[in-house]
Amino acid sequence: MTQRAEHSTVMDRLALDDLITGYAIAVDDGDWPGYLALFTPDGRADYRSAGGIEGGTEEIATWLADMLRQFAIRQHLIVNRRITLARRDGAPGDTATVQADYLNPMRLAGPATDAEDGPTSPNYTCAGRYEFTARRTADGWRLTGVVVHEKWRQVRSGGD
Repeated sequence: MTQRAEHSTVMDRLALDDLITGYAIAVDDGDWPGYLALFTPDGRADYRSAGGIEGGTEEIATWLADMLRQFAIRQHLIVNRRITLARRDGAPGDTATVQADYLNPMRLAGPATDAEDGPTSPNYTCAGRYEFTARRTADGWRLTGVVVHEKWRQVRSGGD
């Protein structure tokens, strides 16, 4: 690999890492215009393994906004990112996949949580693996797909 190709690969990996971080922040902050901006116009997502839906990003953003209202606090931790860039003639191509594990501690909304001094510790945690697909566009790397593979969840009830 030439030095130019190595530099390009590093820059692509950093851009893809930033894209995945942007995904986590947009979902946690409920930034649905920001969420949509991370995807190509034909982007799709599949949350069925976590009890959700599969569809185009507009439909998914609407569903996420509604569903995530149940949680007063949410934090996606996306770790162990394995980025694979497609290769073309020995140089980085224009598509990529990212496999990453997630841990998602959240707090279910309710009267105790909504009060100013209510509990803030998580009482709902889920974890699994994301499969992201991405494509290089004129505006930089954008997601073409997200598939969630939930592996486990834990719901605590009662006295926190």
